[in-house]
Amino acid sequence: MSEKTILHGLPPPLSNLEIKYTKIFINNEWHNSISGKKFPVYNPATGEKVCEVEEGDKEDVNKAVKAAREAFQIGSPWRRLDASERGRMLNKLADLVERDRLILSTMESIDGGKPYTASYFGDIPGAIKSLRYCAGWADKVQGRTIPMDGDYFTFTRHEPVGVCGQIIPWNFPLVMFAWKIAPALCCGNTVVIKPAEQTPLTALYMGSLIKEAGIPPGVVNIVPGYGPTAGAAISYHMDIDKVAFTGSTEVGKLIKEAAGKSNLKRVTLELGGKSPNIIFADADLDLAVEHAHNGLFFHQGQCCIAGSRIFVEEPIYDEFVRKSVERAKKRVLGDPFAPCVNQGPQIDKEQYDKCLELIESGKKEGAKLQCGGSAWGEKGFYISPTVFSDVKDDMRIAKEEIFGPVQQILKFKTIDEVIKRANNTKYGLAAGVFTKDMDKAILMSTALQAGTVWINCYSAMSPQSPFGGFKMSGNGREMGEYGLHEYTEVKTVIMKISQKNS
Repeated sequence: MSEKTILHGLPPPLSNLEIKYTKIFINNEWHNSISGKKFPVYNPATGEKVCEVEEGDKEDVNKAVKAAREAFQIGSPWRRLDASERGRMLNKLADLVERDRLILSTMESIDGGKPYTASYFGDIPGAIKSLRYCAGWADKVQGRTIPMDGDYFTFTRHEPVGVCGQIIPWNFPLVMFAWKIAPALCCGNTVVIKPAEQTPLTALYMGSLIKEAGIPPGVVNIVPGYGPTAGAAISYHMDIDKVAFTGSTEVGKLIKEAAGKSNLKRVTLELGGKSPNIIFADADLDLAVEHAHNGLFFHQGQCCIAGSRIFVEEPIYDEFVRKSVERAKKRVLGDPFAPCVNQGPQIDKEQYDKCLELIESGKKEGAKLQCGGSAWGEKGFYISPTVFSDVKDDMRIAKEEIFGPVQQILKFKTIDEVIKRANNTKYGLAAGVFTKDMDKAILMSTALQAGTVWINCYSAMSPQSPFGGFKMSGNGREMGEYGLHEYTEVKTVIMKISQKNS
């Protein structure tokens, strides 16, 4: 390791990473798919096949649910554990992720095309923090005694929901894996989790760590596969008590419909966004430009919270556009493992084609292309950093979630106008406000219809803070104390006694 690498705290990625885990993980054992089918996993930076993974579908989901149900039975080793022991196991799992940080960050970048620096310094520590946060809550999930009228002793219990189906996306595979299993296990549930077919490798590796951490068989089961087969089987399953999904609004609708047509299982959804980022004329302009840039271009724009509708007050509009274009042109595209690279490829050809098609729509509908606007490089799914100005609210690029490196900058004149325009969307996941006027900031934070509002920052996330959306950006919250509520049922126990004394 070079002196430079040591100083920066970034070890080189593993050069010949062995992919050990490609099978379905059920009951702390590795299984072939019942159908015998496999599916390929590709490196989006090169288009080359990394490996093949066992393809789970309905029968494999049934097998996993049976294991999860047995692990959840009254009197099982899992149900008999002290709550503090569940916390110890989650902390042990976090220790193992920390130990294997280099393996996981290398794997995450191969699998998803994410710059290695972001994987190593962002995603892996984020997953560790989420596991540790929920570990700390395990023995603090508690009910209340209630002063009910009459001679009764009344109390509430917060009990685990049961078997939880969890379906995670491809943009933050390991972070989302932790966000899903950590609160579920903290509260005593069991899990059947389906990673995205594009990025199953870190989730499967976590299976080996779950077993090593001493988490009992059947508590976490990992079934890689496709949405219309494995995902649908989870959503419709009559013996799954809750489903949690992060992904597109379109698929979220299908999952909620499936829950309604099956057993009315509890559903939490974290879905798409078209988040407004509002820059007032009194803002620190350079700060606003930098945060708006990162709030859009991070992970190639493949973030549900991306601040993709940037509303800039008229007096500073032209300067904001000029500075934003300068900043976008400084992005370095290329091999995700190169230290200087801060933009990798889109996840696959489908996303790549969708982004390019929406860029073309922006050009045709009259937005002004300031930079980018085309594919980049000879191989892989790269798109040049793209900035549009003179964007109007009715353009497709201002209405549809692009999920790519395409920044749209709109102009506004008044507070009332920008509030109305910012809220004029089916989404409500996040929003940003940049201003030095705190009265204005508080007014905007209450007026914007979004689950998270950032003031003079963007994309600031933590396990302690609940995350989720308004409107068609989803239902429920993840992480924070609010996120735990999604994984418990409240039971009221009323006991007749001979005499009550208060």
